[in-house]
Amino acid sequence: MSNKFDVTPEKQAGVLRFLYQQLTFKPAEVRDVNLQGRTAIVTGSNTGTGFETGRQLLNLGLSKLILAVRNEEKGKAAAAKLRSEGRNLEAGAVEVWKLDLSEYDSIVAFAERTKTLERLDYVVLNAALSPATRVFNEHTGHDETIQVNYLSTSLLALLLLPVVKAKRGVQGHPSRITFVSSEVAAWAKFPEKKEASLLSAFDKPGKVDPLERMFTSKLLGQFFVDELAKRVHPSVALINAVSPATVHDTEFTRDFESKQALFPIIKALQRRVGNKCPVGTRMITDAVVNHGDEVHGQFLSFQKVVPFNRMAPIIYTPEGKKLSERLWQETITELSFAKVDDILRDING
Repeated sequence: MSNKFDVTPEKQAGVLRFLYQQLTFKPAEVRDVNLQGRTAIVTGSNTGTGFETGRQLLNLGLSKLILAVRNEEKGKAAAAKLRSEGRNLEAGAVEVWKLDLSEYDSIVAFAERTKTLERLDYVVLNAALSPATRVFNEHTGHDETIQVNYLSTSLLALLLLPVVKAKRGVQGHPSRITFVSSEVAAWAKFPEKKEASLLSAFDKPGKVDPLERMFTSKLLGQFFVDELAKRVHPSVALINAVSPATVHDTEFTRDFESKQALFPIIKALQRRVGNKCPVGTRMITDAVVNHGDEVHGQFLSFQKVVPFNRMAPIIYTPEGKKLSERLWQETITELSFAKVDDILRDING
């Protein structure tokens, strides 16, 4: 399906264009969709956009919601809140499953558990972090922002591919895997792109800008979505990415609020231009349940596919294509313990 656009990719990705859209666009509420009988997993769903995505899917009649969370007590509190909101939910309609994206073993165990589900219509990969100071993962040694936002999320997506393929016959349609991304991916400076090994470059000691590192983690995620969609046919899993844009009342930047002296000023600006969580999350819900094969491998920004299949503009430059190939190979090597090569080889068969 071809798309017509009224703006170039570079302007679409610019800060001024983003602010204009943020201030003038009101996301449409998703309606006239019946999700009765369907099952969804939402990661990072005890708070913020993850919690609100689960709520909106339940409001559309979703029959089973899996809250995939690191802190099970907080997950149980979130589930209790969803159950108390007056919906006529069946027993077991909202479940809390442990998922710690800081640990590969937790991800493998979670993916194995999904095999017990009768069906798996939607996967929303929402979990992410944005620490105000640099942290290294105690299990892998990787920069924690890159570990959670990129490597671990990529591993989960890959491990779920054979699961959703197996469920396709029961469902009568392919599952949808939606990565929650951000326009900030286009603003990443990504100085590590000059290094011989991309992933190793993120682990070098020294001072880094934590916001830049978060921006870059989102860029890496867009590279991954683009490459993954090339390798997985939409009849097996429809894969896309989406941004909720600026949402001012989530806990995503809570670490900055306590550690960065100037952050209250930034937070005040966010309240001026950003949406509240229920409004911004409409864009995630739209990407999850609306649209067809035309969004496979694409990025939805303000409920539209951005120009020319574009995510961050660098992805589609000659330099970006070389970087994408290198990053993909390094990522598959990093995750080889989980036999992801075998998954990708067999997924379309």
